[in-house]
Amino acid sequence: MANQPVYKVIFHNANQVFEVFARQIYQSDMWGFIEIEEFVFGERSQILVDPSEEKLKHEFSGVKRSYIPLQAIIRIDEVDKEGTGKISEDAPGSRSNVTAFPVPGMQPHHSGDD
Repeated sequence: MANQPVYKVIFHNANQVFEVFARQIYQSDMWGFIEIEEFVFGERSQILVDPSEEKLKHEFSGVKRSYIPLQAIIRIDEVDKEGTGKISEDAPGSRSNVTAFPVPGMQPHHSGDD
């Protein structure tokens, strides 16, 4: 049996950037969403605990499937093996070189410094 692929999904959620690993990802039947299933969290060592990954485990505990809006997705990679998921804060007023594509029917978000 071939190894099941692992995907690294990076997306915006509120003022944070989530980086999660999952075995299943596909376009949802619900328009404008990506579905993520079978989250993978590192079980490497109980000696070292990464607070960011622990926060992710808590955030997604009991979640069977997560629906992420397309405009929140930053990047999706198929990777050789899972890594350590993390949550990082978006710096207020920071300029990123990553911008979501405009979606028809949705108003663009303005930061107020027009």
